[in-house]
Amino acid sequence: MSDANATATELTVEDLTGIMRSSAGEDESVDLDGDILDSAFADLGYDSLALLETVARISRDYGVELGDDVLDGVETPRELLAAVNRTLAAA
Repeated sequence: MSDANATATELTVEDLTGIMRSSAGEDESVDLDGDILDSAFADLGYDSLALLETVARISRDYGVELGDDVLDGVETPRELLAAVNRTLAAA
């Protein structure tokens, strides 16, 4: 865990896309640097396993406990960022 992430109070879309790439790779047909906030994870090439790996990495890197409930109803990067940032703010 880097010092920057250990004290982070917010996960940005840039942070999230970096974690997505390192956790589960990137579909060559998808540009994660584009406007992906409201795209379904499935449309970005990320299935439920890839999303679980991403959330596990966020939990580890940011030192927060993200339970399975964080993923309930989360279908887009915007929704995941909101859920993670609520958890970070409460920590």
